[in-house]
Amino acid sequence: MRILIILLALAVPLPVLAQGVDFSWPLEEDLPGAGRAIDREATAGRRARLVEELGPSVFAVYSGDMRDLEADVLQDNDFRANDYFHYLTSLEAPQAWLLIVTGPDGSSETKLYLPQRRPDMERWTGKKLGPGERAVQLTGIEEVISTSSLPDFEELASSLGVPLYTVQPRAANGHSAPVRSEDGATQGGVRDARPVLDGLRLIKDEDELGRLRRAIGATVAAHRQAMRAVQPGWHEYQVEAIVEYTFRFNGAERVGFPSIIGSGPNSTTLHYDVNRRRIEDGDLIVIDIGAEFGQYSADVTRTIPVNGRFTPRQRAIYELVLGAQQAAIDMVKPGVTVRDLTIRARAYIDEHSGDLCQPSSCNAYFIHGLSHWLGMRVHDVGDYSRVLEPGMVLTIEPGIYIEAEELGVRIEDDILVTADGAVVLSEGAPRSVDDIEALMRETPIFP
Repeated sequence: MRILIILLALAVPLPVLAQGVDFSWPLEEDLPGAGRAIDREATAGRRARLVEELGPSVFAVYSGDMRDLEADVLQDNDFRANDYFHYLTSLEAPQAWLLIVTGPDGSSETKLYLPQRRPDMERWTGKKLGPGERAVQLTGIEEVISTSSLPDFEELASSLGVPLYTVQPRAANGHSAPVRSEDGATQGGVRDARPVLDGLRLIKDEDELGRLRRAIGATVAAHRQAMRAVQPGWHEYQVEAIVEYTFRFNGAERVGFPSIIGSGPNSTTLHYDVNRRRIEDGDLIVIDIGAEFGQYSADVTRTIPVNGRFTPRQRAIYELVLGAQQAAIDMVKPGVTVRDLTIRARAYIDEHSGDLCQPSSCNAYFIHGLSHWLGMRVHDVGDYSRVLEPGMVLTIEPGIYIEAEELGVRIEDDILVTADGAVVLSEGAPRSVDDIEALMRETPIFP
């Protein structure tokens, strides 16, 4: 019996924490689900910037509905707040409304509407946050009212002689807040606040950066775990299991997107996420993954050889991609655009392809964009024509995909724009051939 217990203990994966990441994020123990403490100063600042941008107006945003446990196919917990609602409140509360009313004289008031608590239902769903002093204390919003008292938004705006803004069509308790139609026109005089909010969301405050760093830290830890553990003969889903275990152990609530574990021929499919193939000796594996923490998502990709050694051909293509990525990272600074970075990366590939992709440059096999914004969504909102500014976070991810050779390479990192240049937030995941091979020689933590 003692031997059996020892063997079972050895079969349990040892937990791994993301290195250099602070896991002491404060919790509100009496908040439903022991939720994260809200940075009231940060959320108040975001609301103030929105008021400044919109001017005299009525602005309303709905938090979203719970999913139906019987009818919906759930991949994680059953509620994720609307991004815009969460951005302005940091609150996870279903069927809630945030209302900001700014009068013609510039005076502004903010109200949060929450459903009344239902103790009979909370036996099934867990405790919910309702109107009252606790919600005021938690959010810093002084007026927290029952959704049974929601005003008619359009009538309110009309009575004040100001426009009504929102971000989505929604009806709640008979109160409607439509937005623009498919052709971009507003409906019933209601205006779309998304362009303004999308611009605000491009510049991350310290609270947002803290959440991103936590998500990226868990993602980096998952890459390191996968590099140590993977071996020929595994299936892609076994790598996925290690990745997502490490996410959860490091505090991630969910994945930011379905994990991409593409081996061999699947390495050349950009958004492959079936993850069922048996991984063969000699394969490259593209591991494109992102944990989500506090409703902010990481997005980090590494390409590794399953047997721990790149072939000369794999190494040459890999180092071409890595060089293009570094050339773009080196160019990141305020004032440049994503287009500028893309031109630089493609120029590097043209200049250094040599005879790797005869008869043309390897650019013919770089078939996607170089970059996207990162934040509450893995492909976050924002205008790509804007010049880079401090506080923006974006990915840089060149790739080369040669389908005939079943050879795909993508390297992706999460980059914070600073006043002086850039910080690679995901630098803890090895990038160079030598560093990857060295980590893959370490003793696997997973048996």
